Amino acid sequence: MIDWQGVYPAVTTQFNDDGSINFETTKSMVDALINEGVHGIIVLGTVGENCSLRFEEKREVLKAVKDVVAGRVPLLTGVAETTTQFAVEFCQDAEKIGIDGLMVLPGMVYRSTEREAIYHYQQVARCMSLPVMIYNNPITYGVDVSIEGMKVLANEENIVAIKEATTDTRRITELQTAFADRFIIFGGVDDIALESLMLGATGWISGLTNVFPKESVAIYELARQGRYEEAKEIWRWFLPLLRLDTIPTLVQCIKYAEQLAGRGSEVTRAPRLSLPEEQKAMINRLYDDAMSNRIDLSKFNLD
Repeated sequence: MIDWQGVYPAVTTQFNDDGSINFETTKSMVDALINEGVHGIIVLGTVGENCSLRFEEKREVLKAVKDVVAGRVPLLTGVAETTTQFAVEFCQDAEKIGIDGLMVLPGMVYRSTEREAIYHYQQVARCMSLPVMIYNNPITYGVDVSIEGMKVLANEENIVAIKEATTDTRRITELQTAFADRFIIFGGVDDIALESLMLGATGWISGLTNVFPKESVAIYELARQGRYEEAKEIWRWFLPLLRLDTIPTLVQCIKYAEQLAGRGSEVTRAPRLSLPEEQKAMINRLYDDAMSNRIDLSKFNLD
């Protein structure tokens, strides 16, 4: 039985100024997130700059983060490879390293048809025994695995979850209607996360949780308890920052916000470049406003 639920930050991969991986900062950031209450960790997603890392570097990141997580929460890795064979090889290596599960994207660069995406997911699921989360993000990756497509994938026993990122919250209800509890459903778009939780998503995969983990966890816990009015108070405070997760420069935005919070560095690998000064100024304003109006979470009695 796979019990994935709660807030799973898609963590950044931290780099030194010369572009090499800063493993110590990456590990300390993950450790801090777990200590602040997140329910799981996802490495090497979009925010983790998966496609900017070399073959060997990805394996090194998995080993380093596995050591610091040390079984305290589930550890998943993104799978973002250009071919199905490369994805199979990466997944088999992740299983050997001891990762708990996979968040699988369709093949990168080539824009798949739904038929091709389904084949890709099937081959990954059949190549090893780890539980698989389908990352369905048609806006970014150009292919939507429909309800009918998910009926095909439901035949793969170890495909257990969906990161639902169509931005259409109706899809959550459609999945529940079609499959009951066959799939664990995670909301995958930061600025509609509360709506997704209210509709029955069992978790939230988030980029901005890297900056404000305690507030993210509080929103989830309040929603889980049906305390929606209280959740909305934090949600309204958080929403301007959560919007940063929905724009093309989301990786740079999240990393810059992490830097403002003293939680990491803004350094990314090219072709991603440091944000222009006007965009940094905008994020500074959002961050300063959030800090000056930060909500006292103790009043919600969530301990």
